[in-house]
Amino acid sequence: MTKVVLVTGANSGIGLALCERLLTEDPGLLLCLACRNMGRAQAARSALLTSHAKAQVALLQLDTSSITSVLNAAREVKLRYNRLDYLYFNAGIMPNPQFDVKAFFRGLFSSKAITMFATAEGILKQEDSITPDGLQQVFATNLFGHFLLIRELEPFLCQAGRTSQVIWSSSSNAHRSAFSLEDVQHQKGTQPYSSSKYASDLLSLALNTHFNKQGLYSSVVCPGFVMTNLTYGILPSFPAFLWTLLMPVFWLIRVVTNTFTLTPYNGAEALFWLFKQKPESLDPQVKYMSLTSALGNNYTEPRKLDIDEDMSEDLYEKLLLLEDEVRKKLKENQKSIPASSQ
Repeated sequence: MTKVVLVTGANSGIGLALCERLLTEDPGLLLCLACRNMGRAQAARSALLTSHAKAQVALLQLDTSSITSVLNAAREVKLRYNRLDYLYFNAGIMPNPQFDVKAFFRGLFSSKAITMFATAEGILKQEDSITPDGLQQVFATNLFGHFLLIRELEPFLCQAGRTSQVIWSSSSNAHRSAFSLEDVQHQKGTQPYSSSKYASDLLSLALNTHFNKQGLYSSVVCPGFVMTNLTYGILPSFPAFLWTLLMPVFWLIRVVTNTFTLTPYNGAEALFWLFKQKPESLDPQVKYMSLTSALGNNYTEPRKLDIDEDMSEDLYEKLLLLEDEVRKKLKENQKSIPASSQ
């Protein structure tokens, strides 16, 4: 049976590398690139068709920071397909990262250098913003928009006699210390990216608790340290030559740590590995790590998540309440618009 795969944030980096690997593995699948920027999405589609001329690659406009965009995208999916086998949640942002140069160079020559590179702990802070829907932008983009999409597509994901997989691109930067159930949107903190990624770890466990019996399984993945647009955006003031100088250092670090995957192809390893697994065999309490050995061999390894079921359930309930709030607000706004202007 032909598999239907939807990938958010598929126009570049790890998302695009994943799509390339999926088509190489299964040329007959139905692949949907769900992207905010349709110009870049079209360019990605063209690149995929260059190497897979007969592939079935569709485009879907989706901005996960926008409630309206998510609902419109869900309606479009329901019109196009009668099922979904894989939902890869790869879209994510780290806006306006503030890089502590002094902390970076202190860490560079310390025993914590590898941890610092792998997790960005202690050297990154971000300035978040508010979406037109009144949500924190990082929270909405990285977590809530994807959650709402799942809610809209539950009938497609939970069908008798078959299984579906939701796969989240998380991070080693997902720190429990950055997340609070009293502030799930991270309005008061300075680490919204870390908070949103830890929340995705929690939400994945809750989804398994609620939906495994209905055939829906959720997993989280860490791509490792990868050089993507998001990575380069962390240090916008760094001249290009400095990145060139740092790359040999990164390759050397790979000798002592396998988390430096560096390329999008390598970073997509765990995402691709999950495509080939039976979801019933997966452990909901682990994060599947993309790893690359010193010799350049890619592999996947599970690592225990720092989460608990009570916290994951509390987050799930809070997201359901927030969903009710945003839906009511959206209806009220629609009612206030004159019929002639709709």
